[in-house]
Formats: sequence, structure tokens, C-alpha cells
Amino acid sequence: MSTYLDMVNNVLTRLREPTVSSVQDNSYSKLIGVYINDAKREVEDAYDWNSLTTTLTANTTDSLFNYVLTGSGTRFRVIDVLNDTNDTQMNYAATVWMDKQFLLVQSGKGAPAYYNFNGVDVNGDTQVDVYPIPDGAYTLRFNLIVPQVDLSSDTDRILVPPHLVNMLAYAKAIAERGEDSGILSSEAYQLYRLSLADAVAIERNRYLEEVVWVNP
Repeated sequence: MSTYLDMVNNVLTRLREPTVSSVQDNSYSKLIGVYINDAKREVEDAYDWNSLTTTLTANTTDSLFNYVLTGSGTRFRVIDVLNDTNDTQMNYAATVWMDKQFLLVQSGKGAPAYYNFNGVDVNGDTQVDVYPIPDGAYTLRFNLIVPQVDLSSDTDRILVPPHLVNMLAYAKAIAERGEDSGILSSEAYQLYRLSLADAVAIERNRYLEEVVWVNP
């Protein structure tokens, strides 16, 4: 996998600029570093890349219904949620419905079967409420697509396809300074979009169950 420094130097080379030994070497390499992170975010948001798949676990305790998904941030996307202890799938419930269960009716206790995301903690990680209120210890598995935090160290490694991030960051750099030996930023963006479509098609081909419709 490419490092943050590799990515910055790749874009600098495309721009025919001197490469650097650190992203922080000069103001222009720092700017390219910003474009790398901007491009990374856009690529991450474009598709549910398998490389961003992770499982976060919440271990319940008796009578506590709110838990923090440590490491989730706020940009994640849900694949599925399982009550691993009971081998059952949990279902998303609307906030109003959850509030009704907690506040307006007699709240029962039992094995969690529903979940609802409810705010973030001081570290910026998402909190989740579960219902019924747990009557003991259950292991809840949240299978998520979690985007990577911004790259900051020279040695940070990118998870999504690096060539897409390089191409999009290059397009952003061209747009910032004008044409690059006849290549317009619009042309660079179009090349990126074509490459993105190809990468998504290749990834989908490896996970056919994600695009095949079946009758429940």
C-alpha cells in the first residue's frame, strides 16, 4: 500500500515538480497533502470499498442501553448488525420509536434486537442505543464501512485504491494553478471518473452477492 509521502510525490511528479523527503518539506508539498486527503475522502465516499470494512463490538451489561462504537467516527455506513450471543440479526429502529419504548411504555429487559444511533461522544465516535434494554451480557457486532482518518504522518498507508486518489488530487492541483501543458482540469477529472468506474466494476465483480437481487 502507498504511503502518504508516496502519494504526495506521485502528484508532484505528475506536475513536474521536485519530489520531497517529507510532506511538510515546503508549502507546495503541504498543499498537495491537503489535496490528497480531500481526494481520499471523495474516493471513500464513492463506494463501499472492501478495504474499509471493519467489525466493531459492543459488549452489553445489565440495564445499560447506550454504548459507544469506539473507532467508528461519524462517516461510517452500515453493512449489518448482529446479536452474536443469540445468533440473531438486529434491526434499525427510528428515534421516535425508540423514545417511545424508553419513555412512554413499560420498558422491558431482554436480548437486544433493535438499535438506533444517538449522538457522539467526546472523541467523535458514534453512540448507539439498543432495545430491549439488556438483561445481561451480550456481544453485539456492528459490521461497518469505516472511512480512514486523514493521513498525517509520512508513513501513513492509504486503504482505498491509491491510483484513484492520485488522479483526483492531480486534477485538483491542476485546477488550482491552471492548465498543465495542455491538460485541462476537466480532462483530468474525466480520466479520474473513468478510472473510478473501472475500479468499482472490478470490485463489484469480486462480491457478486452485493449486486444480485434475490426474493426474500
